[in-house]
Amino acid sequence: MKQGFPIAAPGMRIGILGGSFDPAHEGHAHITHQAIRHFGLDRVWWMLSPGNPLKARGPAPMALRIAQARRIIPDPRVDITDLETRLGTRYTAETLSRLLPLYRGVQFVWLMGADNLVQFDRWDNWQEIMQMVPVGVLARPGSRLAGKCARAARIFDAHRLPAEQSHRLPLAQPPAWCFVDMPMSDLSSSAIRARGDWRGTA
Repeated sequence: MKQGFPIAAPGMRIGILGGSFDPAHEGHAHITHQAIRHFGLDRVWWMLSPGNPLKARGPAPMALRIAQARRIIPDPRVDITDLETRLGTRYTAETLSRLLPLYRGVQFVWLMGADNLVQFDRWDNWQEIMQMVPVGVLARPGSRLAGKCARAARIFDAHRLPAEQSHRLPLAQPPAWCFVDMPMSDLSSSAIRARGDWRGTA
Protein backbone atom coordinates (compact mmCIF):
# COMPACT_ATOMS: atom_id res chain seq x y z
CA MET A 1 0.00 0.00 0.00
CA LYS A 2 1.21 3.53 -0.80
CA GLN A 3 2.81 5.53 1.97
CA GLY A 4 0.26 7.65 3.84
CA PHE A 5 -2.66 5.44 2.85
CA PRO A 6 -4.59 3.61 5.61
CA ILE A 7 -3.91 -0.11 5.98
CA ALA A 8 -6.82 -2.51 5.45
CA ALA A 9 -6.95 -6.26 4.89
CA PRO A 10 -9.40 -8.13 2.64
CA GLY A 11 -12.60 -8.95 4.48
CA MET A 12 -12.47 -5.91 6.74
CA ARG A 13 -15.62 -3.80 7.02
CA ILE A 14 -14.67 -0.14 6.76
CA GLY A 15 -16.91 2.89 6.80
CA ILE A 16 -15.83 6.08 5.04
CA LEU A 17 -17.08 9.36 6.47
CA GLY A 18 -16.14 12.12 4.08
CA GLY A 19 -16.34 15.84 4.60
CA SER A 20 -14.45 19.04 5.22
CA PHE A 21 -14.38 18.51 9.03
CA ASP A 22 -13.99 22.27 9.39
CA PRO A 23 -13.78 21.71 12.30
CA ALA A 24 -14.26 18.13 13.48
CA HIS A 25 -16.47 18.00 16.59
CA GLU A 26 -18.14 15.62 19.01
CA GLY A 27 -21.09 15.20 16.64
CA HIS A 28 -18.77 13.57 14.09
CA ALA A 29 -17.43 11.27 16.81
CA HIS A 30 -20.98 10.39 17.88
CA ILE A 31 -22.05 9.49 14.33
CA THR A 32 -18.89 7.42 13.90
CA HIS A 33 -19.46 5.33 17.01
CA GLN A 34 -23.10 4.82 16.07
CA ALA A 35 -22.05 3.71 12.57
CA ILE A 36 -19.57 1.18 13.99
CA ARG A 37 -22.32 -0.25 16.20
CA HIS A 38 -25.21 -0.26 13.73
CA PHE A 39 -23.30 -1.44 10.65
CA GLY A 40 -20.86 -3.82 12.37
CA LEU A 41 -17.80 -1.97 11.09
CA ASP A 42 -14.21 -2.84 11.96
CA ARG A 43 -12.94 0.66 11.30
CA VAL A 44 -14.05 4.07 10.07
CA TRP A 45 -11.96 6.39 7.94
CA TRP A 46 -12.52 10.11 8.32
CA MET A 47 -11.69 11.31 4.83
CA LEU A 48 -10.97 15.03 5.03
CA SER A 49 -11.69 16.67 1.70
CA PRO A 50 -9.54 19.38 0.09
CA GLY A 51 -12.80 21.33 -0.29
CA ASN A 52 -16.52 20.72 -0.69
CA PRO A 53 -17.54 21.50 -4.32
CA LEU A 54 -21.02 22.50 -3.03
CA LYS A 55 -19.57 25.20 -0.74
CA ALA A 56 -18.21 28.52 -2.02
CA ARG A 57 -15.89 29.06 0.95
CA GLY A 58 -12.75 26.96 1.23
CA PRO A 59 -11.94 25.11 4.45
CA ALA A 60 -9.14 25.67 6.95
CA PRO A 61 -5.70 24.25 6.09
CA MET A 62 -5.58 20.45 6.01
CA ALA A 63 -2.92 20.13 8.74
CA LEU A 64 -5.06 22.08 11.21
CA ARG A 65 -8.17 20.06 10.41
CA ILE A 66 -6.29 16.76 10.80
CA ALA A 67 -4.87 17.84 14.15
CA GLN A 68 -8.33 18.86 15.40
CA ALA A 69 -9.84 15.57 14.19
CA ARG A 70 -7.23 13.56 16.07
CA ARG A 71 -8.01 15.49 19.25
CA ILE A 72 -11.73 14.85 18.87
CA ILE A 73 -11.55 11.10 18.25
CA PRO A 74 -8.49 9.24 19.58
CA ASP A 75 -10.33 5.92 19.04
CA PRO A 76 -7.86 3.43 17.48
CA ARG A 77 -10.66 2.15 15.21
CA VAL A 78 -10.75 5.51 13.43
CA ASP A 79 -8.20 6.63 10.83
CA ILE A 80 -7.89 10.31 9.95
CA THR A 81 -6.86 10.56 6.31
CA ASP A 82 -6.33 13.06 3.50
CA LEU A 83 -6.88 10.41 0.83
CA GLU A 84 -8.52 12.77 -1.65
CA THR A 85 -5.50 15.06 -1.54
CA ARG A 86 -3.19 12.09 -2.06
CA LEU A 87 -5.31 10.71 -4.90
CA GLY A 88 -5.75 14.12 -6.51
CA THR A 89 -9.55 13.78 -6.52
CA ARG A 90 -12.30 16.10 -5.34
CA TYR A 91 -15.58 14.35 -6.08
CA THR A 92 -16.73 11.25 -4.19
CA ALA A 93 -17.48 9.13 -7.27
CA GLU A 94 -14.03 9.82 -8.67
CA THR A 95 -12.41 9.12 -5.29
CA LEU A 96 -14.16 5.77 -4.92
CA SER A 97 -13.31 4.74 -8.48
CA ARG A 98 -9.62 5.29 -7.68
CA LEU A 99 -9.77 3.89 -4.15
CA LEU A 100 -11.64 0.60 -4.57
CA PRO A 101 -9.05 -1.06 -6.86
CA LEU A 102 -6.36 -0.29 -4.26
CA TYR A 103 -8.26 -2.22 -1.56
CA ARG A 104 -9.61 -5.33 -3.25
CA GLY A 105 -11.65 -7.51 -0.91
CA VAL A 106 -12.32 -4.74 1.62
CA GLN A 107 -16.03 -4.21 2.35
CA PHE A 108 -16.50 -0.45 2.21
CA VAL A 109 -19.59 1.47 3.33
CA TRP A 110 -20.04 5.13 2.48
CA LEU A 111 -21.40 6.92 5.56
CA MET A 112 -23.46 10.09 5.59
CA GLY A 113 -25.87 11.98 7.79
CA ALA A 114 -29.50 12.29 6.74
CA ASP A 115 -28.86 15.97 5.99
CA ASN A 116 -26.47 14.90 3.21
CA LEU A 117 -28.99 12.40 1.84
CA VAL A 118 -31.38 15.32 1.30
CA GLN A 119 -28.94 16.88 -1.19
CA PHE A 120 -27.30 13.66 -2.38
CA ASP A 121 -28.88 13.96 -5.82
CA ARG A 122 -26.85 17.18 -6.33
CA TRP A 123 -23.56 15.31 -5.94
CA ASP A 124 -21.45 14.65 -9.02
CA ASN A 125 -22.34 11.19 -10.43
CA TRP A 126 -24.30 10.34 -7.29
CA GLN A 127 -26.05 7.34 -8.83
CA GLU A 128 -22.63 5.92 -9.70
CA ILE A 129 -21.72 6.15 -6.02
CA MET A 130 -24.78 4.05 -5.15
CA GLN A 131 -23.66 1.45 -7.66
CA MET A 132 -20.12 1.24 -6.23
CA VAL A 133 -20.58 0.87 -2.46
CA PRO A 134 -23.35 0.34 0.09
CA VAL A 135 -24.44 3.57 1.75
CA GLY A 136 -25.16 3.91 5.46
CA VAL A 137 -27.32 6.88 6.44
CA LEU A 138 -27.56 8.10 10.04
CA ALA A 139 -30.32 10.33 11.39
CA ARG A 140 -29.49 14.00 11.93
CA PRO A 141 -31.50 16.66 13.77
CA GLY A 142 -34.13 18.20 11.52
CA SER A 143 -33.34 15.86 8.62
CA ARG A 144 -34.83 12.53 9.68
CA LEU A 145 -38.09 12.85 7.71
CA ALA A 146 -36.56 14.91 4.91
CA GLY A 147 -33.85 12.28 4.45
CA LYS A 148 -36.33 9.44 4.19
CA CYS A 149 -38.30 11.41 1.60
CA ALA A 150 -35.28 12.66 -0.36
CA ARG A 151 -35.17 12.17 -4.14
CA ALA A 152 -32.26 9.74 -3.84
CA ALA A 153 -34.16 7.74 -1.22
CA ARG A 154 -37.21 7.51 -3.46
CA ILE A 155 -35.23 6.48 -6.55
CA PHE A 156 -33.39 3.72 -4.65
CA ASP A 157 -36.25 2.74 -2.35
CA ALA A 158 -36.26 -0.85 -3.65
CA HIS A 159 -32.63 -1.25 -2.54
CA ARG A 160 -33.12 -0.09 1.05
CA LEU A 161 -32.30 -2.54 3.85
CA PRO A 162 -34.53 -2.41 6.92
CA ALA A 163 -32.84 -0.79 9.91
CA GLU A 164 -33.06 -4.05 11.85
CA GLN A 165 -30.81 -5.62 9.19
CA SER A 166 -28.21 -2.82 9.31
CA HIS A 167 -25.38 -5.24 10.19
CA ARG A 168 -25.84 -6.86 6.75
CA LEU A 169 -25.07 -3.62 4.90
CA PRO A 170 -21.27 -4.04 4.47
CA LEU A 171 -21.81 -7.38 2.71
CA ALA A 172 -24.75 -6.20 0.59
CA GLN A 173 -24.31 -5.99 -3.17
CA PRO A 174 -24.65 -2.37 -4.34
CA PRO A 175 -26.92 -0.62 -4.84
CA ALA A 176 -27.86 -1.00 -1.19
CA TRP A 177 -28.48 1.51 1.56
CA CYS A 178 -29.80 1.62 5.08
CA PHE A 179 -31.22 4.43 7.21
CA VAL A 180 -30.80 4.08 10.97
CA ASP A 181 -32.28 6.18 13.74
CA MET A 182 -30.14 6.93 16.76
CA PRO A 183 -29.67 9.38 19.63
CA MET A 184 -28.72 12.62 17.89
CA SER A 185 -26.28 15.45 18.47
CA ASP A 186 -27.16 18.91 17.18
CA LEU A 187 -23.54 20.05 16.89
CA SER A 188 -22.50 21.36 13.47
CA SER A 189 -19.26 22.69 12.03
CA SER A 190 -21.01 25.74 10.59
CA ALA A 191 -22.44 26.66 14.01
CA ILE A 192 -19.01 26.28 15.63
CA ARG A 193 -17.47 28.57 12.99
CA ALA A 194 -20.30 31.09 13.41
CA ARG A 195 -19.66 31.27 17.16
CA GLY A 196 -15.99 31.97 16.50
CA ASP A 197 -14.90 28.84 18.38
CA TRP A 198 -12.81 27.59 15.45
CA ARG A 199 -9.84 29.72 14.46
CA GLY A 200 -8.56 27.33 11.81
CA THR A 201 -8.75 29.68 8.86
CA ALA A 202 -5.51 30.60 7.12
